[in-house]
Amino acid sequence: MLGGVRIPSKLGLAGHSDADVLLHALTDALLGALALPDIGTLFPNTDPRWKGAASGPMLTQAYKMVKAQGYQLVNADCTLICDQPKLGPHYLAMRNGIAGILEVPSGHIGLKAKTTEGTQLAMKRKSIAAMAVVLVARKPRSR
Repeated sequence: MLGGVRIPSKLGLAGHSDADVLLHALTDALLGALALPDIGTLFPNTDPRWKGAASGPMLTQAYKMVKAQGYQLVNADCTLICDQPKLGPHYLAMRNGIAGILEVPSGHIGLKAKTTEGTQLAMKRKSIAAMAVVLVARKPRSR
């Protein structure tokens, strides 16, 4: 799972939940924007409720916390770093899914993938990394 989308691949991600590194990075970025506890604190791998859990509900819960503080997402910029699998064909589905969870138009979700261009960072195609930056703004008060 990457960005909430099942990506056909011989490779897979290992983790306590579904190991969706993109949604995890995005969840942490949202929580960090308001100095809230991180994903590991809120959804610990020691809690059996999160064993094999989908990451989408974690992102949803984090966004509810952001909204409860009076903020909303303006936009997000996400980067995946991996050599395999190729992700371009899945961008639209990932962007649309993330936008749906975060209640913004898909055009407010930036998504790109970068390869490591054969450097040791790829660890022989056995690793993937994700980074996310979010902009949140205080919701306008209703009159």
